[in-house]
Amino acid sequence: MQFSDQQPSDANKPSRKKPIFPVTDSLRSYLKHHGREVKLPVSYRDLLQHMTYSVPLLDKNKQDTLWETAIYDMRHWDFIREGLVQMYAILKTEGDLSYTKHLDVARIDFCSFANSVPFRIRIVNKFNDNYDHYYIKQADASRIYGLELEHLLSPNRITYFTFHNTLVEEHIPGIPGDLFIKNFLDDPQTNKIRFAKEFVKFNERCFVRLLGDMRSYNFVVDITPDIEDYQYRIRAIDFDQQSYEGRKNIYIPQFFKENKALVELTLKHLNKDSIEQYQTEERTMMAFRVASSRFRLMELLNIMSRHQELSSPEKLHQLKTELNSYFKNPAFLKCRSMGQLVKRQLKQTLQKNLSLLQKNLGKFED
Repeated sequence: MQFSDQQPSDANKPSRKKPIFPVTDSLRSYLKHHGREVKLPVSYRDLLQHMTYSVPLLDKNKQDTLWETAIYDMRHWDFIREGLVQMYAILKTEGDLSYTKHLDVARIDFCSFANSVPFRIRIVNKFNDNYDHYYIKQADASRIYGLELEHLLSPNRITYFTFHNTLVEEHIPGIPGDLFIKNFLDDPQTNKIRFAKEFVKFNERCFVRLLGDMRSYNFVVDITPDIEDYQYRIRAIDFDQQSYEGRKNIYIPQFFKENKALVELTLKHLNKDSIEQYQTEERTMMAFRVASSRFRLMELLNIMSRHQELSSPEKLHQLKTELNSYFKNPAFLKCRSMGQLVKRQLKQTLQKNLSLLQKNLGKFED
């Protein structure tokens, strides 16, 4: 993917409302086979139906967070509270309930603004007031494919479970991208060269696996102190737009106006050769991940290709046409589903790296 100074455009906005795509029988079988489908004590429907009312949630500066705190009648609260604590144990300790006696539900928030209308659960340790979060959402096939591809192809591991129409996800910690731009980007302690390198790699990862809508508030920045400085990792937190939109540029974070400051930072601190080096490094690492998880990845992509509708025919036609034009490869025009497009995109962008990897491994074995 060429990193350019082309100005971000308002035309790159994703659709205002993406439909929820059902989990097919084939995808459900995949989730069960790989330990993602487990029996959960509380469902998304339980939280939605039993909510009595809600109040706006404000941040420490009294600003609206777009989240609301849900309030429940005491008739249902004991059942919901106990189930949510058990669900946290399923996420964190493989269902070992011996550690739950000192845990409690501090708050339940929900966001009607987001596509999946998620619930955010705050679990608190009653001994020391330490807290953690996780999320309960509608089981959307787009998001599940996005989570699974993130788990297999990115440097990040993802913990999530499904049960019927409920999806439970761990909290991904980090500074929201929009707040990082506002409060940390110009901080003297921020290593701008290292951060620019990470943005190039994140930009490449999203395009290679067709993860869309990575505007600044849909990813977080994880900062790790290093020997003499800091390392940065950009992590996606919204996977609803996995191979759904028709515009190619929606899968490339550099083309969103919300990320303009990051693009300018990158072009200021990195030259063309450095950018190409970091892009090659990221594709090489993705090729290693493809090779190490090739059987599970192929199983997922085959289900995604043959048994799942993930977009409209119009968006599919637009995306394969734009990818064909960009890569000058008519093989994209033969794709009949978004799953096939993802498979073709991986082959198009990683084939050279996979060939070199196979060649070098062959030399090592000889």
